[in-house]
Amino acid sequence: MGSERDGVFIHETAEVSPEAVIGSGTKIWHQAQVMKGASIGENCKIGKGVYIDTGVKIGNDVKIQNYVSVYRGVTVEDEVLLGPHMTFTNDLYPRANNSDFVIYETLIKKGTAIGANATIVCGTTLNEYCMIAAGAVVLSDVPAFALVVGNPGRVTGYVCKCGTKLEIEKLPRQGVNSRKTVCPKCAMAYEFQLGLIPVL
Repeated sequence: MGSERDGVFIHETAEVSPEAVIGSGTKIWHQAQVMKGASIGENCKIGKGVYIDTGVKIGNDVKIQNYVSVYRGVTVEDEVLLGPHMTFTNDLYPRANNSDFVIYETLIKKGTAIGANATIVCGTTLNEYCMIAAGAVVLSDVPAFALVVGNPGRVTGYVCKCGTKLEIEKLPRQGVNSRKTVCPKCAMAYEFQLGLIPVL
């Protein structure tokens, strides 16, 4: 059972502030908590036990899986996947009694996918369509389309918009720092020039 609020489904066990902004078509499931001043876009799926803090901005078509906490300072753009139990931080110098607490902002750009149990340390930007592997620890900015694995997280390759890993490193160089590849799954073409860009 749950309630409908302007085209939004809210499970009866969820706690959603009336001062949160929730877009049409969004579903908020069991025991989720959405705080005052949070903003969630349209057609989002907010899983069991998710916590969305004051001032957090979530775009459209975002899927936040079970037990993710999205703390103040985090902005999530459209079409992002936050895998189960992944973690954001928002303080570089945490202490139980910290009178000079400073929030460091984190930006998750469009199409990013973050795997289960990954940790995103605050003050970083994850650029468009990058993919963070399960359990990875991200300490610095991530390039668009990059695949990051490990602890500490490191770029080990690049992925297509569809999520398929691209075989860039095996291609011959076509210029000083230019290589091209095509996704083996969806046939989208890319060029690598100090970073991956789609060929339109």
